[in-house]
Amino acid sequence: MTPAGPERPRLLVLRALGLGDLLTGVPALRALRRAYPRHELVLAAPPGLAAAAAASGAVDTLLPAEAPGRDVPRALPWRGPPPEIAVDLHGNGPPSHRLLTALRPGRLLAFAHPGTPEVRGPAWRPDEHERERWCRLLRAYGIPADAGDLALPRPAVTPPVTDAVLLHPGAAAPARCWPPERYAAVARALLDRGHRVVVTGGPGEEGLVARVAVPGCRAFPGGLPFGVLAALVAGARAVVSGDTGLAHLAVAYGTASVTLFGPVAPALWGPPRSARHIALWHPGPPGDPHGRHPDPLLLRIRPEEVLAALDRQEALHA
Repeated sequence: MTPAGPERPRLLVLRALGLGDLLTGVPALRALRRAYPRHELVLAAPPGLAAAAAASGAVDTLLPAEAPGRDVPRALPWRGPPPEIAVDLHGNGPPSHRLLTALRPGRLLAFAHPGTPEVRGPAWRPDEHERERWCRLLRAYGIPADAGDLALPRPAVTPPVTDAVLLHPGAAAPARCWPPERYAAVARALLDRGHRVVVTGGPGEEGLVARVAVPGCRAFPGGLPFGVLAALVAGARAVVSGDTGLAHLAVAYGTASVTLFGPVAPALWGPPRSARHIALWHPGPPGDPHGRHPDPLLLRIRPEEVLAALDRQEALHA
């Protein structure tokens, strides 16, 4: 991302969420980039996502913005004239609408909500896949958008390990964390079959990684820089994880993946339909994706199912 000149009109996009949210928003960001090639596209997002935003090829500048959980930031450190266009890719309600309207943009693109009747936009649909949702928003304003425009260019960084099965046991909430002893069982079985196995974790997940990384595994706890993590995923044989950012990163790099779903159905957040990307889920009533305990539907998935899904992908490799 490179700064633009002061004469360039600015387009502000609000998506102050996590890595998976950013990656599911890439098709919409690229659609905006194509529709407004002369604008400086400013993304309001957590500063830790700067490298991932740059990899999308759609973002010029990252405006640091974040809040606990999935809340809307209280304010944005915007400087200079109001944005010519503001786009709400964060939510569908008054908090995000008002955060953007406070900047007095020339035009606001957002979903409609009864709490902000002055914002005219398409209706929100709770049963819609996250990638398609934001593309539909843009299409409602006459901007062509393809929800399948997901791929990221291969990282320039050399991965520390290649051709390994990458296990990522962590997630932003315990509700989406499959038990570590089950990941460990998968790791043992893969090592017995002669596979390389890598276990990764984010900041604060050192203990979790230690419980999964049985002897013979390579462990990368504590959070890798995005470039190294991206290279590791792009060079992996397959990625096994819960419904979290790493699963979306595997899709972006075309790496085979097995994603374990529980509180949220894969129809809402899952990978594109492809033999390379397998979503494991036992249907049932939706749960709280931010809950403090593993979701009951997630706990229905057994290690044998994960290994069988990897076997099906091995058949594709053969």
